[in-house]
Amino acid sequence: MNLKPLSDYIIIRPIEDEAVTSFGLVLPATVENKDKIKKGEVIAVGPGKKLENGQISPITVAIGTKVMYKEGWGVEKIKIDGVEHPIIQEGDLMMIIE
Repeated sequence: MNLKPLSDYIIIRPIEDEAVTSFGLVLPATVENKDKIKKGEVIAVGPGKKLENGQISPITVAIGTKVMYKEGWGVEKIKIDGVEHPIIQEGDLMMIIE
């Protein structure tokens, strides 16, 4: 599927961090950590946000960039190959992982 977001929207492939105890027990994700900062990889980006003067402010991340973002209850998602991918605006990114 070829996706091209509009404006400053970004589609992210989530990278799940598994919580593992010191003795190897994997803890599942729960409702309590729904609003935490998550990791992901950018898989599609829009051209950038249109400014009041008509110019386009380019997106600062590219496809393949690993990022951290806050995912809350209001985040829109799209299902690709059975996996939900968040669609967020560039301003919702917290940081780039290098």
